[in-house]
Amino acid sequence: MDTLRSMRVFRAVVELDSFVRASERLGLSPAMVSKHVMHLERHLDARLLNRSSRHLSLTEIGKVYFEQCRDMLDNLDEVEATVGRTTVVPRGMLRLSAPVWFANPIFTRTLAAYRERFPEVTFDIDLSGRVVNLVEEGFDLALRVSQAPSPALIARPVGKVRFYLVAAPAYLARFGAPRLPQELAAHAMISYSLMASGNELPFDGPHGTLKVKFQPVLQSNNESLLHAAARDAMGIALLPSWQADDDIASGRLVRLFDDYTVFGGKVHAVYTSRRYLSSKVRTFIDFLADEGGLGA
Repeated sequence: MDTLRSMRVFRAVVELDSFVRASERLGLSPAMVSKHVMHLERHLDARLLNRSSRHLSLTEIGKVYFEQCRDMLDNLDEVEATVGRTTVVPRGMLRLSAPVWFANPIFTRTLAAYRERFPEVTFDIDLSGRVVNLVEEGFDLALRVSQAPSPALIARPVGKVRFYLVAAPAYLARFGAPRLPQELAAHAMISYSLMASGNELPFDGPHGTLKVKFQPVLQSNNESLLHAAARDAMGIALLPSWQADDDIASGRLVRLFDDYTVFGGKVHAVYTSRRYLSSKVRTFIDFLADEGGLGA
């Protein structure tokens, strides 16, 4: 039995979470799909899948093998496409990391539009807010907002997002609204702890460029917490427009310093290498950049 063919069958079983659905996609009988998986297990002398009548799951060694198998098959498809000058249909699971505030309608519409064009790609998205290690944790790419991405990674701009300084009306009624950025030092500030600039904000406005230092009363790597704290009148927060726009429109938050640009961030697609970039990753990055789905 062809081991490479068995690897493709095994990948389909895992991604579709079903022997039956894998057989339908591949045009094989469920019995043949099962034989391919058993062939791999005999070849490796290891159980890859836990099976029951209702449930299917990877064993610990199966998880490791699946990740390696998926990457190898993606790379093989790319090489064959280059050599044969054929078009590879993007497929498989795309593991992606992004900030917490990407949980919004703008991004979900982008995902839906991409899936409409490439229906054989599925997503596994981490929105924990942490900076993941792409290689060690098996991520295909990350979306990060930065003015200076890490030089150790490949970073392609795919969009822009505006950031606003905002506060609740109750906070402003109690402490007053700052008229100039320099006055922020006297206010309660809510800060994102992973900002590269630390407790300092860059402003670009009618009087030129300046930087303002502040002391936060709350800092966190979770933007949802910062958003909630701002709405509860705990202080002034810097939030992405995607997260703040609805609250500003409804009056739950007030935007400060309309004449200034604060931390105008670019969204970068960050990945480890251009070599043998899989079709699912390449097309997703191209889609973000070319379609303008992230406000590019």
